[in-house]
Amino acid sequence: MAVKEKPEGLDSPVTAKVIKYGAKAQVVVFKLTNGRIGSKWRIGAGWKKPVPTLLLDHVGRKSGTTFTTPLLYLDDGPDLVIVASQGGLPKNPQWYPNLVAQPDTVVRLRKEGVRRVRARTADPEEKAALWPRLVDLYADFESYAAWTDREIPVVVLEPR
Repeated sequence: MAVKEKPEGLDSPVTAKVIKYGAKAQVVVFKLTNGRIGSKWRIGAGWKKPVPTLLLDHVGRKSGTTFTTPLLYLDDGPDLVIVASQGGLPKNPQWYPNLVAQPDTVVRLRKEGVRRVRARTADPEEKAALWPRLVDLYADFESYAAWTDREIPVVVLEPR
């Protein structure tokens, strides 16, 4: 797939707020429906397959507050793999440094419910092996990587 052109205004504070409040709404709907709504992304005509979504809990490294973020994920055997792309914005999403600081957490999955996990950033070799599968799952990851100067972290959530 060809990399899409970077949208005008992507780096705007308005874009970050839209992402933030859209995510909050998705968390509420996912929890209210036990994932019946909100556990898939991009369902409908034009998309080859829906992408699974989980809810990730993470603790603010400064505030100590627990936050919940919806994220696309790749099922990789016993592990789940998530990407700190934040739509190709210049900075890593807040959940990423929070997980680095406190890697033991939980995720919510539609069919399984709550799963206890330990997060770790994939090393370069592991990321290189996972990246084609992640792009196959959600092609926009490739565009996001092209739009930003930062290295987009790939995070492996291992069961604990």
